[in-house]
Amino acid sequence: MDDVSPFRPAADGGPHDAHPARAPRRAPGRAPAGPGPAARRTRGPAAVAALGLAGALAAACGGSGHAGGDAAGLTYASAGLVNCLDPQASASRLISIIDRNLFDSLVATGPDGRIQPWLATKWEVSPDGKAYTFHLRSGVTFHDGTPLDAAAVKATMDHAVDPKTKSVYASSLLGPYTGTKVVDASTVRIGLSKPYAPLLQSLSTPYLGIQSPKALRASCTKPVGSGPFSFVSWTQNTSIVLKRNPSYAWQQATAKHTGPAKLAQLTFRLVPEDGARYGALTSGQADLIDDVPTANVKALKSASGLRFLQKDIPGTVENITFNASRPPLSDVKVRQALQRAVNVDQLVKSVFTGVYARAWSVLSPATPGYTASLRNSIPYDPAAAAKLLDEAGWTGRDSAGYRTKDGKRLSVRWPVGAQLIRPSENILAQGVQAEAKKAGIEIQYVSEDSGAFVRDVLAGNLDLYINNWRALNPDILRNMYASDRVPSVGGSNMFHLKDPQLDGWLNSAAASEDAAARQKAYADAQTRIVQQGLSLPLFVPSELLGVSGKVQNLNFDASLYLQFYDVSLGKA
Repeated sequence: MDDVSPFRPAADGGPHDAHPARAPRRAPGRAPAGPGPAARRTRGPAAVAALGLAGALAAACGGSGHAGGDAAGLTYASAGLVNCLDPQASASRLISIIDRNLFDSLVATGPDGRIQPWLATKWEVSPDGKAYTFHLRSGVTFHDGTPLDAAAVKATMDHAVDPKTKSVYASSLLGPYTGTKVVDASTVRIGLSKPYAPLLQSLSTPYLGIQSPKALRASCTKPVGSGPFSFVSWTQNTSIVLKRNPSYAWQQATAKHTGPAKLAQLTFRLVPEDGARYGALTSGQADLIDDVPTANVKALKSASGLRFLQKDIPGTVENITFNASRPPLSDVKVRQALQRAVNVDQLVKSVFTGVYARAWSVLSPATPGYTASLRNSIPYDPAAAAKLLDEAGWTGRDSAGYRTKDGKRLSVRWPVGAQLIRPSENILAQGVQAEAKKAGIEIQYVSEDSGAFVRDVLAGNLDLYINNWRALNPDILRNMYASDRVPSVGGSNMFHLKDPQLDGWLNSAAASEDAAARQKAYADAQTRIVQQGLSLPLFVPSELLGVSGKVQNLNFDASLYLQFYDVSLGKA
């Protein structure tokens, strides 16, 4: 979980942009937020309009005319939206970036993927892999003065799985969680019903950041953690302000300095309009922007005093998941035909001006466990698509040119949330629709308000669903495709797929400590997802950042979340 889909991530998202990923980036409300999807907008430059909107942003900033300087802090203009700052509830990409500054985790994932101490100085895993015992760092306090102890950890974990939290992603990260036991004030034990290899990496994510137990009920709007920054204010649809935690002294091992963060303040401006966001960077109203419009990438690369950063996001790629639980996509030949009917290469290249790479697997190449063997496995092949549809019995044609069987048109439904879908994704989706029409497949691409869209998603009243999720662990596939990971338990198997073969690979990989066995199981799972036509991979999402030359020591963590602890502002 960023995010276009209600389950992203964010990918939006999340989860997303959540969900995680895409990790849904934009979420239609607290329930189905998404990790953080990572799709990018490509609305045209519209220079004049951008300048005007940049002016409006300046006014929103209080007319200061400049965002820089360590005293004023750093201003980050983001395309994402914010609906809830509780890391255990939301899976949006932007929220996870914000929350990373507010909440520390028990452990951290180092650049090499290895797990490092953080709030826990050490830990032991029971011989049967079902119990993880953590020994907590002493002297850590939350922003409200509450000391970190085992009870706070237990409260956070239990909060993640509490149905009242309506977790979109965090609860799934705990795997077969059975509960947390307070051994003593500085020792806590997390229990599992069966071994779950991804647990430590999951605990390192912002989604399982440790919260002050006194603030859990209000954490959606007034989050309290122990991080290097504390929450100051949230102006709906406008901005979120954090300030430096002067007591901070428990930084990650990879940090470049010790003690409080270097920036006095972090301001996140919510600027969904592409031109305004880009204009804010070029005019100095923002020090950093995300989702650089792909049409502006070339100009940004050559701009004086600015930098362009691009990094592929781990997790699942931007893909269209097919609903195999109801006709006509319950027929594998129809799903495979749709995969081959769409000229994905051409669409991705034209819509995103060559900035994003075409995807072949549902996993991003930046994800451990990615298999490259699927490359070219589902090429654009209209003749093969026609043959598959003939074999599936869709041999007739109606007056509009669509294929028919027994007098019924070959038609699938693809609703999207109007407030969630981005302009570039709209263009891409319409391209998919046009390609499918050539093959005789009708795609009813419907823009809905958020409420209607969420109802459709929860009711399964759709055949196609676009999403991506940000996750460093390939276990994200289990969350999307395992039969027990349906939305009602915090999973994102939204079409209630039941595939025993996939279940076997994904569950055995999650329980295994054997790296080679896990790699093979994930490769087998990716291959089956593509070969069974459960998804149409579209493009590999990337972080596209525009950065002022003043910004120093801006880094990503292993999951590609921005790290602001070491950041300072100098001369451009």
